[in-house]
Amino acid sequence: MKKSFPRGAVSTATLTLLALGCTAAQAQTATPSLKEITVTGNPLGTADLIAPATRYSGTGLLLRSKTTLGETLDGAPGVSSTYYGPNASRPIIRGLDGDRIRILANGGGSLDASSLSYDHSVTSDPISIERIEVLRGPGALLYGGSAVGGVVNVIDNRIPREPQWGEKGGISGKADLSLASGNSERGKGVLIEGGNHRYSLHVDAFDRQTRAVRVPVGLACTRDGATTIARRICNSASDVSGGAVGGAVFFDSGYLGASASTYRSTYGTVAEDEVTIGMKSDRYALEGEIRNLSGPLESIKGQYSQTDYGHTEFEGATAGTVFKNKGSDFRLEARHAKLGDFDGVLGFQAESNRFSADGAEAFAPHSKTSQSAVFAYEELGTGWGKLSLGGRLESVKVESFGNPQVARFTPATKDFKPGSYALGALWNAAPGWQLTSNLAYTERAPKDYELFADGPHIATAAYEVGNANLSKEQSGNLDVGAAWKSGGHSFKVNSYVSRFKNYIALNQTPGVTRNAKDGEVNPLAEFRYEQARARFTGIEASGNIRLREGASTLDLALRGDVVRATNLDSGQPLPRIAPWRVGASLLWASGPWGANIGFDHLAAQKRVSASPVGATAAYTLWNAAATYRVKAGAATLLWYARLDNLTDKLAYSASSVLTSTAFPKAPLPGRSLKLGLQASL
Repeated sequence: MKKSFPRGAVSTATLTLLALGCTAAQAQTATPSLKEITVTGNPLGTADLIAPATRYSGTGLLLRSKTTLGETLDGAPGVSSTYYGPNASRPIIRGLDGDRIRILANGGGSLDASSLSYDHSVTSDPISIERIEVLRGPGALLYGGSAVGGVVNVIDNRIPREPQWGEKGGISGKADLSLASGNSERGKGVLIEGGNHRYSLHVDAFDRQTRAVRVPVGLACTRDGATTIARRICNSASDVSGGAVGGAVFFDSGYLGASASTYRSTYGTVAEDEVTIGMKSDRYALEGEIRNLSGPLESIKGQYSQTDYGHTEFEGATAGTVFKNKGSDFRLEARHAKLGDFDGVLGFQAESNRFSADGAEAFAPHSKTSQSAVFAYEELGTGWGKLSLGGRLESVKVESFGNPQVARFTPATKDFKPGSYALGALWNAAPGWQLTSNLAYTERAPKDYELFADGPHIATAAYEVGNANLSKEQSGNLDVGAAWKSGGHSFKVNSYVSRFKNYIALNQTPGVTRNAKDGEVNPLAEFRYEQARARFTGIEASGNIRLREGASTLDLALRGDVVRATNLDSGQPLPRIAPWRVGASLLWASGPWGANIGFDHLAAQKRVSASPVGATAAYTLWNAAATYRVKAGAATLLWYARLDNLTDKLAYSASSVLTSTAFPKAPLPGRSLKLGLQASL
C-alpha cells in the first residue's frame, strides 16, 4: 500500500529536529507551565472528580506504551484488553467492551471499525499520543450510551488550546526512536510545534514496522500449502505510519483551530495465516472556544470532525472484503454563569456515519446511523464537598440499505429514544480523605450490526445473525469509592455494580451451523444477538507506599481488580471476562536515573460459559524498566530500556476471543527488550 509519510521523511524530520536545538533555544522564550487536568470526566475543568478517572502522560505513558491502544492500557485497575494478537486490540473497562466503551480523540468523536470486529485495529497509534485519560464507569451522561462502560480520551495536541509562548515566539519539539527484540520493532516519530502568543502550529509524523512476535512455544503456520513450526505468532507483522498538521489562532478570550491527520496500517490477522488488512483513515477536525462572556453564558466551545475510514482484507495477494465507514461528529458545549452555588454546562451533539462491507465476509449490510442529543451537567458546591447531577436525551435512527451483492440483506429502519441520568457526590471526609458515589441509569440504542447482521464473521468464528426486534439496552449503575493521600503515600478503591435489564449478547444457537462462505462446506456455529438480564460487579484498587524519601526515593506501587459478569437468565458467566489480578512494582528515582521492577499475577479463569473452551491457567508476568535523563545543549535526552515478560512465561488472555476460537495460535508475547531514545526541546 502507498504510504503518506515515507520512512525516509520521518528519519529526516527526526534529524532536523535535533539539529534545530541550538538555534531554536535562542529564540525560544520560557514555556509557561500549563496545568494538566483530567477533562474527560468533568467539562467544568475542576481537579476533584467524582467519577473514577486515571491519566497517563510523560514518562509513565512512554514506559507502558505498546503497539496498540488496548495493550497500552491493559493492566490498569479495571482495564483489560480484547487482544486480537499484537496488532488489534481495544480497551475493556470493567468487563465491558465494543460499543459500550467510547474512544475519543481530543474529546471529540473517533470513527473506525474497531468496535465492529476484534480483528479491526483502532486508528490511533501510541507513538503519536501525548496523553490518555480513562474514565471508568458510566460516562453516558456526556458521551452517550456507547460510553456506559467508560471513556478513553486520546489527546495529541494537534489543535493547541492555549498559547505556549510569549510575544517573541518560540519552537519546541520531540523525537522518538525505539527498537524492540520480541517483534523486531523499529519505531520513530517526530513532533514540532512553533508560534507565539497569537498562533501555534503543529506537525507530527510517525512510522513503525514490526515482524512476527516471538512467543515461548512453537506454533504452526501454514502458507502456500506448507506448514512450518516456529516460536512466533504466525502472520503478526505490521507496518504503520501516519501524521498530522494542525494549528490554532488565539484571541484575548478564546481560540480557533483546525487539524488534518492520516493513519495507514498494514497488518496480519493472526487467526488466519494468509489474511492481511490494509487500512487507511483520514480525519479533519475544527475546534474553537469563546471565553469570558458576559450574560447568562460564560463560554461556548464547539468541535467538528469528519472521518473517512476504509480497509481491505487481503487473502494472500487477492483483495477480499472491503469495509468503509465515513462519518462526522459535531459537539457544542456552553458553560452558564453560576446560579447561586450551581455551576454547569449545557450541550448538543450530532453524529452521523455510513457503513458498508462488500465481499465474501460482508456479515452486515450497508447502513447509516444518525444520532442527535442534548445533555446537561451541573455541580453544586457545598461546605463538605459537591454534588453532581445531569441527564442526556438522544434520538437515534439506524437504517439498513441492504446490499446489492447480497440478497439476504433487506432494507429496514429502526428508531430509538435513549435517555440517561446520573447523580454523584464527593465528600471531603477528613484531611487527605475523599469519598465518592455515583448512581446512573443508562440507555443504549442497538448498533447496526446487532440489528441487521446476517453472515460469516471469521474473526469470531461464528455465523452472526442480528435481531431487528432488539429494544434499547437499559442498565442501572452504582459506584462507591474512597481515596486517601498523605505526602508520597496514596490509596484508591472503587467498588461497583451494573445491572442490565436487557443486555445485548451474542449467543450460540445450539445445534445450528451455517456455511462459512457460499459454496464452501466449512461450517460455522450460528450465533444470534439476543437480550437477557445481566449483572457486572467488581472492585478495583491502587496505592503507593513511599518507602524512602530524600535525594533518592523508593516507592511500592500496588494494584488489583476483580470483575464478575453473569447472564442472570441462564445463570452462566458472560464470556471474555478477565480473572482477578494483583500486581506490585518497586520504583526508584535518584537525580537523572529511574528504575522499576514489578509483576502482575492473573488468576486462572474457570468462569466461562462453554467450559473448558475459553478457560485459562494462572500466570505471573514480570517486567522491568530503567531511564536516564540528560541535557545535551538545548535538548533533553531521555534514554530508556524496558524488559517485558522477563521469565518468558507462556500465557493466554481470558478476555481475547482468540483463546476460544483460535487456541493456541495467539498467546501473549514472550520475553522482549525495548530500547529507546526520546529527545525534546
